[in-house]
Amino acid sequence: MKTAVGEPRARARVVITQHRLLHYRQAFFDRLRLACAERGIELRLVHGQPSAAEALKKDVGSLPWADVMRNRFLRVRGVDVIWQPYPAALRNADLVVLIQENRILSNYPWLLRWGVRPGQRVGYWGHGRNLQSVAPDGLRERWKRWFVNRVDWWFAYTESTRRILESDGFPADRISVLDNAIDNDQFLADLAAVTPAQRAACRERLGAGGGAPVGLYCGSLYPDKRLDLLLASAERVHALHPGFRLVVVGDGPSRSAVTDAAATRPWIHWVGVQRGADKAAWFRAADLYLSPGAVGLHVLDAFCAGLPMITTEGARHGPEVAYLESGRNGFIVPDDVVAYTEAVLRLLGDLTLMARIREAADQDARRYTLANMVERFVEGIEGCLGKGPRSRT
Repeated sequence: MKTAVGEPRARARVVITQHRLLHYRQAFFDRLRLACAERGIELRLVHGQPSAAEALKKDVGSLPWADVMRNRFLRVRGVDVIWQPYPAALRNADLVVLIQENRILSNYPWLLRWGVRPGQRVGYWGHGRNLQSVAPDGLRERWKRWFVNRVDWWFAYTESTRRILESDGFPADRISVLDNAIDNDQFLADLAAVTPAQRAACRERLGAGGGAPVGLYCGSLYPDKRLDLLLASAERVHALHPGFRLVVVGDGPSRSAVTDAAATRPWIHWVGVQRGADKAAWFRAADLYLSPGAVGLHVLDAFCAGLPMITTEGARHGPEVAYLESGRNGFIVPDDVVAYTEAVLRLLGDLTLMARIREAADQDARRYTLANMVERFVEGIEGCLGKGPRSRT
């Protein structure tokens, strides 16, 4: 963006679109906006609302400076297809970053360059694949791969996403690996502020006396989280360790699986959605993070609290499962209740192993940080603006 001699340098304008704003992204966008401003870049965020099914997760956030649009939803074969209007006032953006999802119909005009002005860049932010797909070679995934190369820049979640994109022929020098993260600093501060009395109060509520082990699940409650395996394994652990307690933090469409089990098992406790200091207190009360199903950003919660996470290799994980190194900072085990239970019992029976895993998890909490993600995103924005649009054949 060149200017005549004596003229002030024009600010670059970058727009990021999100079909809904998640509460754990609020701090990221606030920090990203400030980091962009320091570099003479105006950042705008455009988002809409969750679908009726997504609203059950109760994970919506808000930012006073965001441009909020009214999404339109259409249910097609069990999928909520979305059209998200785009503000006319932001049509002159130098870069528009889209979320990579097939169902967001409003992305396609950008991807197909309908109405995109000369010199305007379009970026993608995503995984490269739907890592939870039941048909990785099906039509939907082939459709998604076709659009991988329709953008000027990729903001990739993890190194595993980079490998996917490069295998699809996307140029390596136009990929920014973000190391997707959440607000570790705030959660670490919340954890540090938990008092012994608060921890004891949580354990007393669970009936976990003395050194009784406590397993924690924290996250949305839906089928991919494998709550059936979680509860079946907890049953076996409790049979061998009667003092064992399971606390489930979170909410979602599969809540009844947990509440029904808790109704007949006083050692299982569902405490609903917890945030901030309340969430931190439950983490401090726990010894293990039990997450047999899909692992995503919550692996960083486990690292922050120094809790060994145990998951399964057969679950439909998000890209952040790449941060979990089995045997070092947690465990990834075969997808069955026997193997999962054995991993739990192994940790409970080996305090030296437990301490080593906790130390590694604590180290990685300082590696995958929100500050690092913000810096990598800004570097990607600058790289994209500096290189200009890609030529396409």
